[in-house]
Amino acid sequence: MQLITADPSPFARKVRVLLRETGLEGDVEEVTVATLPTAPNPAVTAANPLSKIPALIRPDGPALYDSRVITRFLDARSGGKLYPENQIWDILTLEATADAIMDAAVLMTYELRLRPEGMRFDDWIEGQWGKIEGALDALNTRWMSHLSGPLDMGQISVGCALGYLDFRHDARGWRKGRDALDDWFAVFCERESMKATKPI
Repeated sequence: MQLITADPSPFARKVRVLLRETGLEGDVEEVTVATLPTAPNPAVTAANPLSKIPALIRPDGPALYDSRVITRFLDARSGGKLYPENQIWDILTLEATADAIMDAAVLMTYELRLRPEGMRFDDWIEGQWGKIEGALDALNTRWMSHLSGPLDMGQISVGCALGYLDFRHDARGWRKGRDALDDWFAVFCERESMKATKPI
């Protein structure tokens, strides 16, 4: 199988971390591409008609896309340890929360990096950051007991979301007033899977 990926993408990073945590690295070749919403890479479009990454090309079926589809597929292939049924709804909600952080943060990045300065919509950017802050507050107040439990896909997703905030929006200071989440992330980002996939 081939994973179409890009180093800065937090969504692709989720899959790359899973591969390392489940021992599936040898089953999947990571194909790194450069792509933008304004200039999609043909390899990405061939695998995903939405021209988004990640996409997983399989030899025995159509390509899979959307990170949550890919992670469920690969986790099932590795034995289903990252989506245990006894906590599935909490894990999926936590993953959706992390993905929403990533969505908003990526949209902010595109607005700041791709749109000409005179055309940027500052209120829209702040609206995206407001979504992120709401999600971060929820993580810090409601989800710490889960985040501190056995490894699952919810934790991996949150770790990748926070890593992307550090990578693209560090000046926003997401840690302020969120000591529990900050302390958790300081430990989680030391996992070998996270260090190996850290965007540069």
